[in-house]
Amino acid sequence: MTRLLTAFASLLCLGLAAFGFTAASPLALFDAIGPRDPGGRLAAKDQPFGEGPRRHLDVYVPTAAAENAPVLVFFYGGSWQSGSKDDYAFVGHALAAQGFVTVLPDYRLYPEAPFPGFLEDGAAAIAWVRDNIAGYGGDPRRIVLAGHSAGAYNAVMLGLDPRYVIAAGIDPKVIKAVAGLSGPYDFLPFDQDTTVKVFGKAPDPEATQPVAFAGPLSPPAFLATGDADTVVKPRHTVSLAAKLRAEHVPVQERIYAGLDHKDTLLALSVTFRSKAPELAEMASFLMRQSAGRSQYTMRR
Repeated sequence: MTRLLTAFASLLCLGLAAFGFTAASPLALFDAIGPRDPGGRLAAKDQPFGEGPRRHLDVYVPTAAAENAPVLVFFYGGSWQSGSKDDYAFVGHALAAQGFVTVLPDYRLYPEAPFPGFLEDGAAAIAWVRDNIAGYGGDPRRIVLAGHSAGAYNAVMLGLDPRYVIAAGIDPKVIKAVAGLSGPYDFLPFDQDTTVKVFGKAPDPEATQPVAFAGPLSPPAFLATGDADTVVKPRHTVSLAAKLRAEHVPVQERIYAGLDHKDTLLALSVTFRSKAPELAEMASFLMRQSAGRSQYTMRR
């Protein structure tokens, strides 16, 4: 009954926000009132990994003491134009409860940071993990990246194109796997307002596309979406999964029936976890892969 009331209240807040009855974002309201996974806790807040207000991160850890646990860096979405780590505490708790020391970074947004600024910030956050995460029980040699929507793009791109992490002084071999939830990976030509603004000035448009970097030494990937997603259509997941499989890279591809774009994020929460077994499947894949790989690929 409690969970039913929470779900109803969450949906009511989403609806009220949509009609302008509150200044807070719908996701912030959902995050504020929803239950937390008891197996995770916030261990550090607003740790700086660079200059400016958009370069801070939070750390969540398993409630049970962990030592040399795999580290999961989660990037939120928002079309590279909006979003805040403060609205994703439910994700931090959920992933920490699965056994990962979990890092949620902010990153600069458009127009301050068109491509590749947000990727450079993601790499800087990973560099912070390398230097600091052992103090929270995490193993800096076992990092996995995950994200939703634009954040899925960030996570996958940082894993497949190692130039950004190399520039940040990181050995790409520490990235053991990536996970993308409802991410855009194959969107040439730029024909949407968002992609034109965010990516349109890139000197090499192909170099903005995760599918261009799929190679035989790419990290294993968990790629999930919903068959009702009209925001980032499932073809992106299908395309990247096919490219990686053709290169004999381990891939788990999941297209969940009835889920739309927001559902693949909400399914990580306690309230809406019954929508799909996404959290368990993603966590299982990433935990298996975190034992890891020893090589990486550059773009051919």
